[in-house]
Amino acid sequence: MFKAPFSFNGRIRRTEYGLSYLIYLAFSVPFNLFTFNNDEPSGIVLVIFLLLAIPLIWFMLAQGAKRCHDRGNSGWFQIIPFYGLWMLFADSDKGPNEYGPNPKGEGNYNSINEIGKKEA
Repeated sequence: MFKAPFSFNGRIRRTEYGLSYLIYLAFSVPFNLFTFNNDEPSGIVLVIFLLLAIPLIWFMLAQGAKRCHDRGNSGWFQIIPFYGLWMLFADSDKGPNEYGPNPKGEGNYNSINEIGKKEA
């Protein structure tokens, strides 16, 4: 779990996607409340906010793309409204797809002999 969290390649399970979203909320909500409850946040606070927001957004986009890959879709599907909620509850594709093997291991081939038996 959480191997290369900033990479857009591969597939992740629902659990990792859900934990990623909780991590994102744990960092973004308190900072947003602190920053935007002030009438006029200072320039240094806005710079710190941007420096923290960019990696957080990158992290969520990467994790969302990998979850889309697990469903057999392009990472661009995550910009569809409410698709993130669907990714949280929908099951993954069984077996390997064009984005890699199933992270659960369901339907993946364990050895070359099993692949040869399947093709024959």
